[in-house]
Amino acid sequence: MAWFKKTRKPIEPQGDKSSRVPEGLWVKCPSCSQVIYNKELLANQQVCPKCAHHFRMNAADRLALLFDDARWTEYDSDLKSTDPLKFTDTKPYRDRLAASIRATGRKDAVVTASGTIDGLPAMVAAMEYSFIGGSMGVVVGEKITRAIELAITRRVPVIVICCSGGARMMEGTLSLMQMAKISAALGRLDRASLPFISVMTDPTTGGVTASFAMLGDLNIAEPKALIGFAGPRVIEQTIRQKLPEGFQRSEFLLEKGMIDVIVDRRDLKAVLGNALRIMSGMAPGAEPAPAQLDA
Repeated sequence: MAWFKKTRKPIEPQGDKSSRVPEGLWVKCPSCSQVIYNKELLANQQVCPKCAHHFRMNAADRLALLFDDARWTEYDSDLKSTDPLKFTDTKPYRDRLAASIRATGRKDAVVTASGTIDGLPAMVAAMEYSFIGGSMGVVVGEKITRAIELAITRRVPVIVICCSGGARMMEGTLSLMQMAKISAALGRLDRASLPFISVMTDPTTGGVTASFAMLGDLNIAEPKALIGFAGPRVIEQTIRQKLPEGFQRSEFLLEKGMIDVIVDRRDLKAVLGNALRIMSGMAPGAEPAPAQLDA
């Protein structure tokens, strides 16, 4: 019998081989398509080692990146929305809240904490994009405002890590009121001669951009972060024109004078430390006095 007529019995699989490789070990970079070992990505502060694409980080990782020894004191972690409008679209808002709480372990879309950055005391608010797109509702506005007021009392600077889709539509006008509320608190911080540094990450849009994100004494952005009010697709559909290449990305905004500097995440802590020294009248590299955060 000729070889091409021979039939072979199929080899029976010895167990489920796919189960031998655990899920989540590898990540594909959306920018360069490089396949990255997850532990390598985490060790590189979630920045692609090939093209420097900045992956999104959760709020806890942001705080661990900035605070010395990854130690901080969190505030108002028990605050959560009461669904003031009893809002329902495709599903009730209260169900969305419950799902986000289960998924993130957070009660809302921001974490406020104090600690030291390169030995300097600071109050930091880090937004959590995984919680309903990092949207700003009543709780986000209240927590950031409380953090600013506490910073004024303790005479420490404020840093906000922005990562948000904007105001939370499920809370209507109440969410829009937080724009003025936080901005007013920042006005009091300014009158107290205390610095405010805004760090904008991908994405920073909507009411967050239209209020506190752009009010920093120093406005920092991560590379290629989307920063704007309305999204580029909405603008193109409205004006019926093609937008310039890179529109609303960090590099475009830096060129137009909308932000002060673009900083790689791996250099962010050092840049913030030097900025805080300069803003507090210290020489770069000077040793600060012992922090009194809980005074």
